[in-house]
Amino acid sequence: MARLSPRWLLLPAALLAGAMPALLLTPPRASEAQPGALTPLAAPPEAPPLAAAFTRPLFAAGGLEAPAAEDAPALVGVVGRLMHDAVALVRTADGSTRTLAPGESVDGWRLESLAADAAYFTRGGQRARVPMPGEDPPQ
Repeated sequence: MARLSPRWLLLPAALLAGAMPALLLTPPRASEAQPGALTPLAAPPEAPPLAAAFTRPLFAAGGLEAPAAEDAPALVGVVGRLMHDAVALVRTADGSTRTLAPGESVDGWRLESLAADAAYFTRGGQRARVPMPGEDPPQ
């Protein structure tokens, strides 16, 4: 039985490699289009006028953070290492102070997360950022 040389296997592989891009890049014929095929997207809506960009502050957060709600617990301080064992010291509605770990609740507000300068609480669909005492709330 004659054995084929590996050189003869390179020729069909080279022909297939050369023809493959042309086969993949040709659009399908109308008769081959599938009924659930994607259609081109509509044109994007008109961009807002550029003048609106000049009225916004350059480096401000721009409303990315929720303001503190009036009845949210007041943040007294943050103790511990953030992302490890940090707890928030909060003043409740009755004036007492207690510690909260993320996930715990007080006065109906659940402590979602802590930052170095604020605590983030949620109640239902409402979200509140409570800044550290002495910090200015976001505008």
